[in-house]
Amino acid sequence: MLINEIPLIISRELGVKAAQVSATIALLDDSNTVPFIARYRKEATGELNEEHIRTIEERSAYLRNLVKRQEEIIASINEQGKLTPELEAAINSSVKLQELEDLYLPFRPKKRTRAQIAREKGLAPLAELMLAQQAESGDVLTIAADYMNPEKEVASAEDALAGAMDIIAETVSERADIRALLRKEFWINSEIATSLTVPEPEGQAFLNYKEYHEPVKRMPSHRILAINRGERKNILKVELVVHHDNILALINRQVLQRPSIFSDYLLQAITDGYKRLLFPALEREIRNQLTENAENQAIRVFGLNLRQLLLQPPLSGHTIMGLDPGYRTGCKVAVISPTGQVLETDTLYLTASQNQRSAAMDKALALIKRHGVTLISIGNGTASYETEEFAAELINTHQLQVHYIITNEAGASVYSASKLAKQEMPDLDVSLRGAVSIARRVEDPLAELVKIDPKSIGVGQYQHDVNQKDLSHTLTNIVESCVNHVGVELNTASPELLTYVAGINGTVAKNIVTYRETAGFFTSRHQLLEVPRLGKATFVQCAGFLRLQSGKNPLDATPVHPESYPLAEAILTQLGFNVHDLKDKEKLSLLYNAIQGCDSQDLANSLQAGEPTVRDILAALSKPGRDPREDLPAPLTRKNIVKLSDITPGTLVKGTVHNVTDFGVFVDFGIKTNGLIHRSELSDKRFRHPLDVVSVGDIIDCLVLSIDEKRGRIALSLKRATEIKQ
Repeated sequence: MLINEIPLIISRELGVKAAQVSATIALLDDSNTVPFIARYRKEATGELNEEHIRTIEERSAYLRNLVKRQEEIIASINEQGKLTPELEAAINSSVKLQELEDLYLPFRPKKRTRAQIAREKGLAPLAELMLAQQAESGDVLTIAADYMNPEKEVASAEDALAGAMDIIAETVSERADIRALLRKEFWINSEIATSLTVPEPEGQAFLNYKEYHEPVKRMPSHRILAINRGERKNILKVELVVHHDNILALINRQVLQRPSIFSDYLLQAITDGYKRLLFPALEREIRNQLTENAENQAIRVFGLNLRQLLLQPPLSGHTIMGLDPGYRTGCKVAVISPTGQVLETDTLYLTASQNQRSAAMDKALALIKRHGVTLISIGNGTASYETEEFAAELINTHQLQVHYIITNEAGASVYSASKLAKQEMPDLDVSLRGAVSIARRVEDPLAELVKIDPKSIGVGQYQHDVNQKDLSHTLTNIVESCVNHVGVELNTASPELLTYVAGINGTVAKNIVTYRETAGFFTSRHQLLEVPRLGKATFVQCAGFLRLQSGKNPLDATPVHPESYPLAEAILTQLGFNVHDLKDKEKLSLLYNAIQGCDSQDLANSLQAGEPTVRDILAALSKPGRDPREDLPAPLTRKNIVKLSDITPGTLVKGTVHNVTDFGVFVDFGIKTNGLIHRSELSDKRFRHPLDVVSVGDIIDCLVLSIDEKRGRIALSLKRATEIKQ
């Protein structure tokens, strides 16, 4: 494979044009970021989406590495004097690293194996003679005796045969065609079998795998990761089960070409090589591939869940009371303004004596009235249920025009003790910072959650069992994608939020905040060029994603990139408006109507501009300053608590999707325990993954199927609830 063939290979994989891939690779090589290319270089890429661009980035890196490895392998084999035209052609035609390494395996420098020792004793010619299978008559020991060499510890014909068989065992086990054939056979017909290695009480969490087996080709990712965890804990013994006789017969058909006096010895060598070399290697490979596939799936699901969580609509405009529940140390309270400022903090003791509970009720009521609280955000951790009972009683007893919402507090404690939290809230105790975070997560989920390590946000499955480097890379890409999709207000964004903006690193983010603190609020995007270490190249990447709601130029509040301001102004002129009309509500309404009746292609032609860019500018001008999250339904809030005693099988409940996994969906419907919708109860229609049916944050109606109080499990059904409603 040649470097210039890479765009064609990727284009076939993605079903797009090679020219689109070439343009994208060129833009990536020129240090453009993925969000920038996806948003502002649509004409060049043919409107490839962000997922396509990231795939091109990953695949081009993989294929370039493959080409480099091909060159290294060819050079290595050539140095050994063993490179043939056929081998070179096979190496150059490989499109997978695994195929390439299989071809290189016989030539790879290795430790002194039994076969290598036999070669050093001069037994390679005997092994080649045996593999040629041309001797149909004669005595094997007589032939082998010719290779005796006492000086090299080949004292007998039997010693010579043993050494030659070691060479044959290794040679057959390293044949690329045989490894590929067996690899395919293992994937189709092998099974994973597990058994407990400890008494049942010690292996309680893994009883499902006590005596378990399942075909490799059908194993879902969550079961693979669960089995791996049990094996790491020395609770499970895991084996790859194959029909060895069938596999050996398969190898024999590839090696034994004709009757020969060496046939029995060849069979012995093949069996030895398979059991000693080939099967252990392929077992490791299959297990590793299963794990890699499972980890990739777990990371993908985590990423999709995280995206939905980060893009939850902000409940803006509220004065919010954040409650961080607790028993012994009390419930921490923080009241924040609609702009996120901390107005007051306190501690309420809800679960001790009745007198303390009454005092807490009075204190909370005073806080609500003093600050005009309109929403209560309750963390879903320890004592969450009791805190929710308290909030519901408070609202109903005093007829307050207040709702409450249960908020995922995963990672809040980590954030509270972080250096960042200390910098943001130096005067607050670490325990009170958690309450502030719980309140701010509702006000603007994206702005708050970017302050937390994505792995600490509980919306994945087995996230601590997967490759942490790959997980971090994927989750960082997800956060970056969400931040740039929504856009960032330049005058209020934290350094942590700014670091996810395209082109901005940690140093530049801190410099932006320092500039803002010393020179005052930004009034123009072009002021960014005055920030130290933010040059023209960085400005091009980041400017379109940074917003200024109070900037001098109304276009600074839109996703329109500064490089397209002249085009945006020309479009406005064509429609009979100007830039300043974007601040006039009446003119905006007229502009919106004009844009709805406008043909973007005709407009692009008249202005000699790209139609995708014109289309995006029209969308931005129709609703300047709009948050794209506003299109999504608002999160579910409540006034009354749902008690477990109110829930019986057959009850319809409304809840919020908390987490989506391969095996089902966890739903928070207002009680201490989340209910589980097994994937079999999601829909009557065929689907590949639960994420095809629901997403994190969706508000759904479910039917309660069963309640197991002892095990803390509630089974729900979405499909049956849908049937009842219909």
